[in-house]
Amino acid sequence: MMFIVRTMGEIPVEVGFLIRQTRKTPALATGGTHDFFCDGEIGVARDQGLNVVPVHDGWYADDTGGGVAIWGQGRFWEIRDTPFTVRETSTEAPSPAAEGRAGEIVNVRNAIFGV
Repeated sequence: MMFIVRTMGEIPVEVGFLIRQTRKTPALATGGTHDFFCDGEIGVARDQGLNVVPVHDGWYADDTGGGVAIWGQGRFWEIRDTPFTVRETSTEAPSPAAEGRAGEIVNVRNAIFGV
């Protein structure tokens, strides 16, 4: 599970989670100056008294042109060097190849609109 630990710049001790990506906290956010995208047990981080920010589906830009893509409310994620270049991914992320559907043609209109 991916979540953010927001600090005033200190690096959180990785007990029960791994830091996957960092960035400066966006100007509109409060509670710290640095965000650490962590993968692991959110409860363990909270029990340590860390400022934990849950993630939602979407794109979280970093400071270098890449970022973190999140879906499944933090369950699935990709760390990207650019919006189109995946550097690291959650091992749980479903893929067509893993499901035996590699190269399958999908009728997008039918899948979305049922037509």
